[in-house]
Amino acid sequence: MEEKKEMKFVRPESVGAEIPAISAPPFQLHCPSMTRSPLLDIAPKTPKTPKSPLASLLTSTPIASPMKKAIASMQCYLEEVGHFTKLDPQDAWLPITESRNGNAYYSAFHTLSSGIGAQALLLPLAFTTLSWTWGILCLSLVFMWQLYTLWLLIQLHESESGMRYSRYLRLSMAAFGEKLGKLLALFPVMYLSGGTCVTLIMIGGGTMKIFFQIVCGDICSLRPLTTIEWYFLFVCLAIILAQLPNLNSIAGVSLIGAITAISYCTLIWVVSIIQGRPEGVSYDPPETKSDMARICDILNALGIIAFAFRGHNLVLEIQGTMPSSAKQPSRKPMWRGVKLAYVIIAMCLFPLAIGGYWAYGNLMPNGGMLNALHKYHGHSTSKLLLGLTSLFVVINCLSSFQIYAMPVFDNLELRFTSKMKKPCPWWLRIVFRIFFGCLAFFISVALPFLMSLAGLIGGVALPVTLAYPCFMWILIKKPTKYSAIWCLNWILGVLGMVLSMLVIAGAIWTIVTMGVEIHFFKPQ
Repeated sequence: MEEKKEMKFVRPESVGAEIPAISAPPFQLHCPSMTRSPLLDIAPKTPKTPKSPLASLLTSTPIASPMKKAIASMQCYLEEVGHFTKLDPQDAWLPITESRNGNAYYSAFHTLSSGIGAQALLLPLAFTTLSWTWGILCLSLVFMWQLYTLWLLIQLHESESGMRYSRYLRLSMAAFGEKLGKLLALFPVMYLSGGTCVTLIMIGGGTMKIFFQIVCGDICSLRPLTTIEWYFLFVCLAIILAQLPNLNSIAGVSLIGAITAISYCTLIWVVSIIQGRPEGVSYDPPETKSDMARICDILNALGIIAFAFRGHNLVLEIQGTMPSSAKQPSRKPMWRGVKLAYVIIAMCLFPLAIGGYWAYGNLMPNGGMLNALHKYHGHSTSKLLLGLTSLFVVINCLSSFQIYAMPVFDNLELRFTSKMKKPCPWWLRIVFRIFFGCLAFFISVALPFLMSLAGLIGGVALPVTLAYPCFMWILIKKPTKYSAIWCLNWILGVLGMVLSMLVIAGAIWTIVTMGVEIHFFKPQ
């Protein structure tokens, strides 16, 4: 009788294979076979893990068929374990990370919608102070600088331990410590979300008023709405759109916002160039009363350029909507989407800044390109183009409101789920979003001069874009001291903090010397 051989399966722990701890809510284990988006299937497949010598020896025996199945199952298990990431179970209840089926296309849509906005229309205003050479040079340097810090944030999203930082504040707390991280990042991040939404209400509501005047004109018998009523109408539309449940669900809204942003940026600079330069255009720097005033003008111009690139407070949230695994980490599709988005952003912002400065020079009004178009070419440009441009601005503001409000919605629901230990019910989610919309509307009406303080408050938020990512990279990745990457991040981080303080100082000087017209509950 043939002697039976005793066979043992060796547990992974006994051979020293370290299996990471798994902490994830149901349906949030990110195995490629479970949550991979179909749009990611176009990526080339990675080579399979080579078989071990032990497996080859055993599969050559007469009992190879059942053995092969057992070993294949074990190998599949070991490979799949490497695809799991550590997730907080609470993330499955929150709107930012509720759905993790995002992809490179979604990231491009969100990045474009959050990255191009009405603040870009002020870029030619910076050129009036910096002139051609320094204006183009500063715009190019800031563009490369913020793109580099964006790359740093994408790399820092996933730690080596498997933890995913799907919110800027959490990454800041992990890098700087809980207390210091909150102190440094909480106000800037909340301002860049809530403050941007308030600004979007002002811009969107004001542009709706302009759109109505263009379309209706003097022949319309309807009573024109007041500015406050236009703000209220804009907020009502924004709240209706805000009922979409999570960040992934607004990808279509972000796509529409991106298309409209590209359209109105292109329309404005193309029409301005075709219509020609108005009389009296000059490219000489404006005269100032003192050297200090000249320095403050330069600092304000640098602030305008730095504020033109926004969205760093949202990049981790966008990346948090993607599945992630050891073989296909989320940073790969995220970076593909960001590269595509920033090629398009560059194609919008550089022609807008250069073409706008060429068209208007020192005649550029403080309101930027849209005001210049209406002021100098309002009578010679067709109402169709003017109305279409204003309509695109309104739609873009509505779309951008959704993605900038999402961190606020997420934070409100976080407070509820942390206390109650259960998901937020649908009716409470609606209440939260209506509450935030009403709060933003109240601030926009009560403090209409808030946009005059944008340079001051924005200077406080500037390190979120240019400085903090560099310091967080050093603290988390711990590169070799005095290495090239270590020196680069220290230099950029310190320069970002210095630039932030200088922009704040310049804004304070401008407010003190020129003053700010403060009027409560009287939006213009």
